[in-house]
Amino acid sequence: MTTSVSIERVSIPLHEPLVITGHSFSHLNTVWVTLERDGVIARGEGTGSYYLGETQDSIVAAIESITPALQSGLSREELQQLLPPGGARNAVDCALWDLECKAAGQTIWERLGLSPRELTTVATIGVGDAQAMAAHASQWSTYPHLKIKLSAESPVEKMRAIRDARPDATLVVDANQAWSFAELQEYLPALMDLDIAMIEQPLARGGDAELEGFESPIPLGADESCLSLAECEDAAAKYDVINIKLDKCGGLTEALAMVEAAQRANKRLMVGNMTGSSLSMAPSFVVGQQCEFVDIDGPLLLQYDIDHGLRYTPEGRVSPPTPELWG
Repeated sequence: MTTSVSIERVSIPLHEPLVITGHSFSHLNTVWVTLERDGVIARGEGTGSYYLGETQDSIVAAIESITPALQSGLSREELQQLLPPGGARNAVDCALWDLECKAAGQTIWERLGLSPRELTTVATIGVGDAQAMAAHASQWSTYPHLKIKLSAESPVEKMRAIRDARPDATLVVDANQAWSFAELQEYLPALMDLDIAMIEQPLARGGDAELEGFESPIPLGADESCLSLAECEDAAAKYDVINIKLDKCGGLTEALAMVEAAQRANKRLMVGNMTGSSLSMAPSFVVGQQCEFVDIDGPLLLQYDIDHGLRYTPEGRVSPPTPELWG
C-alpha cells in the first residue's frame, strides 16, 4: 500500500499588511501537503511560527525528510516521534487525519464522536495609531468579538479609542510579548475600566516568571509561552488561558492532548491561528469546539481562500468544514 506525497509552497497576499509587535505580514506563506492512497486524496496545511525561525523552506525540508516513511504508510502515532512540534508536523498530521476520515468513509465528527457546533470568531485588528485602529474596529461593526494587537506604544490610548468606537464588543488584547511586568501592572487598571476580556501574551516567552503567583484582575493568556503539550504544566502556573495553535504544537493530534491537559488544570481555552487558509482553520475548528475564545479569522485576512473554504457570516459565525475541504 503506497502513499503518494505532494508538497506545495503557497503564497497568498493579505488584503492589507497585518502589523504586530516586531513583525509585519503582507502574505500568507504556507505549505500544503497532499496524500493519496488507494484513490483517497487528503490534505493538510502548515505555516509554522515565524518567531521560531520556521520558513516555507524549513517546513518543506522537514516533510521531505520523512517522505519515504509517508510513502510506506507512516501512521499519525509514528509521526509524533519522527518530527518535532511545528509547521511541518502540523501539515502532515492534519493530512493524515483527513486521510483516515476519508478512507473510513467518516467525517471528523464521526471519527471523534462529536456533534459540531457553530463557532464565533474574533476579527483581528493590527497595530497602528489610535485613530486608524478605532476606524478598523468600526469596519468590523457586525463582529461581536475583536482581538486587538498592541505594542508598548500608547496601548491604553489605543484601547480607549477602540472602546469608544465599539462599546458593544468583547475585546481581547494581544501584546505579542511587548510589555514588561511593570508595564502590565501599570496598564491593568485602565484596561479593567475598558472591560477587556483577556490579555494574551503580555510578557516575553522565557521572561514571564513574575506571573507565577500573580493574581491579575484580567485573565492572562499564554500563546508564545505555551508552544506544545510539554509546556502546558509550566504555562498553567502562570496563565489563566491556554492558546492552542496547531502550527505551534504540530497538528491536531497534539492539540487534542493539550485540550485535555489544560482542562485537567482547570484552565480556560483559546484556539488561534498563524494567518492560514481555510485548510488550516478546518482542523482548528475541531479544537475550537472546546474553547471559550476562538480566533480562526485567517481566511478573512486573505485576498482569496482555498476552494470549499469555511463559511463566515457577517456576524463572525463560522460553520463546520465540509468534507470537500477537510475531514
